[in-house]
Amino acid sequence: MTTQDSNSIYHQLIATELLQWQTAMRRKPNFWNRTTKKVQKKVNSIIPEKVHKAITKAIKEITRAVIFGSGFTTRTRREVKTLEEIEIKVKERINFYSSSAAVEGAATGFGGFLLSLADFPLWLTLKMKMLFEIASRYGYDTKDYKERVYILYIFQLTFSSQQLRNEVFEKMENWEITKEKLPNDFNAFDWRTFQLEYRDYIDLAKLLQLIPGIGAIAGALVNHKLTNKLGKTAVNAYRMRDERFREVKMLNP
Repeated sequence: MTTQDSNSIYHQLIATELLQWQTAMRRKPNFWNRTTKKVQKKVNSIIPEKVHKAITKAIKEITRAVIFGSGFTTRTRREVKTLEEIEIKVKERINFYSSSAAVEGAATGFGGFLLSLADFPLWLTLKMKMLFEIASRYGYDTKDYKERVYILYIFQLTFSSQQLRNEVFEKMENWEITKEKLPNDFNAFDWRTFQLEYRDYIDLAKLLQLIPGIGAIAGALVNHKLTNKLGKTAVNAYRMRDERFREVKMLNP
């Protein structure tokens, strides 16, 4: 089999995976999604506004520090590689970060309540670092402000309700149009929705990390599973921007 034939077969497999993923991202909220969202909204309405503001500010500042940190200006890789070669390396990095997140989750879970509080910034840093590396592997310049917003959209797409997932996916699917409309001020990003959706998505799973005896196991499993999920979302999000798969988008408008 020639290299060209191998690439063609790989592209066909990827096209199928991408179409399945796009279909899942476009799926409308079902009864369970809507019911869960209503319950979460009710709970959030009970929480005092000053608490929401404090949490929003904390998440915003932590995320900004990660996004703009000097350690996250990953150099864009310019060497020419096939998509298959790129994705072999990407999957290696996803496995690395998923395993690292599992170790971190186990350590903080084993330490009880106080150490579990430290899990949020540590785990967030690992996830963002992974996204930066994935973007770089696919050839995107992570120094570009708009590429960093795309990274935030990937994060949101993974840790959101199905309703918001539909909205974010539409922006990403039409990225060339979306990025031209982005405000120049990073503060204009909807941080309130970002933190509420993220908290609602992971709260139940992460609560298990606070329970003595099983906290370490829960922390390891949750961190590994969700970090891996984020990595897979990123892979498909960057595949979607590849000109070779534009026809996939046309198959399922």
